[in-house]
Amino acid sequence: MKAGSIGDVIHLLERDFPSWELPIVSSLAGGHSGPFPILISTILSLRTKDEVTAGATERLLSLATTPEKMVTLSEKEIISAIYPVGFYRNKAKTILRISRELIERFASRVPDTIEQLLTLKGVGRKTANLVVALGYHKDGLCVDTHVHRISNRLGYVKTKTPEETEYALRKKLPRRYWAHYNTLMVAFGRHICLPVSPWCSRCPVACYCERVNITRNR
Repeated sequence: MKAGSIGDVIHLLERDFPSWELPIVSSLAGGHSGPFPILISTILSLRTKDEVTAGATERLLSLATTPEKMVTLSEKEIISAIYPVGFYRNKAKTILRISRELIERFASRVPDTIEQLLTLKGVGRKTANLVVALGYHKDGLCVDTHVHRISNRLGYVKTKTPEETEYALRKKLPRRYWAHYNTLMVAFGRHICLPVSPWCSRCPVACYCERVNITRNR
């Protein structure tokens, strides 16, 4: 795909976007706004289906929406609220540890830079970028499996890992698209550009796509 075509691709996907379900974290943590709820929702969403994440997020944030309130909860209470998200026991520990770190190191404020967020144990690049982009409306560029797969499938980048894709996109993708790129590609990847047997016949950007590594489609 020609590099200059990415604007047309994004425009066409945005046209169809309202008909697709919004990813849970992009819906601002189930109706709650602010960096801390988004951080918590993102942690819960890892390796967990959206509908499960949505329920767990709502239950936990009904108990605590700040680091100070979160540390008043016991690990057992957090587990009870977030079950059955994937790795719920480990996530309960992570949430408590991060909440304590935020209080002790950052005066209870979630950092607004990727570099500082990555110093929190349990926060990876995906989480850090989402918090920066959705929590602070800054230039975060979150790359998950959908963004990695679709960016390569289109032929826009040629990378082997999500981390490589992030760095490639930072060099190539116009900055004005960064914040919305993840939300758009996740929705597109769940409804049309599926990992296996994508709906190429329904795809609004099929004419731009190089169909890299597609062996079967519908």
